[in-house]
Amino acid sequence: MELYVIRHTTPDVAKGICYGQSDIPVLHTFTEEAGRVLLKLPATVDVIYTSPLLRCMQLAKTLAESKQVNLLTDSRLKELNFGNWELKAWNDIEQDSLMHWMNNYVEVCVPNGESYAQLAARVEDFLKFIRDQKHKTAAIVTHGGVIKSLHALINNISLKEAMRFQVMYGEVIGFKV
Repeated sequence: MELYVIRHTTPDVAKGICYGQSDIPVLHTFTEEAGRVLLKLPATVDVIYTSPLLRCMQLAKTLAESKQVNLLTDSRLKELNFGNWELKAWNDIEQDSLMHWMNNYVEVCVPNGESYAQLAARVEDFLKFIRDQKHKTAAIVTHGGVIKSLHALINNISLKEAMRFQVMYGEVIGFKV
């Protein structure tokens, strides 16, 4: 299967804010950004899967309407749950707690949130699911952390190594699965 993984367009949130699973809107540049995404996709896709968060749903709906395909939401495609840190400025987070997490974000959970390994486990569950489907071509609209996890799982690299993989807003990455 050809899998086109798309990061949502630019969110409308101040720089330096931790926003993981917070449901925030996208910038006024959405239409322009969505148009660029459409140009990067193949002429046809069988289905589009999306994170249920607004910043993904808006793009996924636009793509599904344009491609005239079904749109399916899946909570496993949500970004990392940053728990108590959601919508806080990174600089305002208690530094000892932040450093403890940053030193081992793969295994350490954010307070009342999740670790990167937990995010990767739900992404792996989704990847097993989609591999069982009979799609020739599928698109996924999701978040940076999910895309990095997919990159690690599909290419058999460590989660820590995958974190170095840069994914821009509105970027489309193709995988064979």
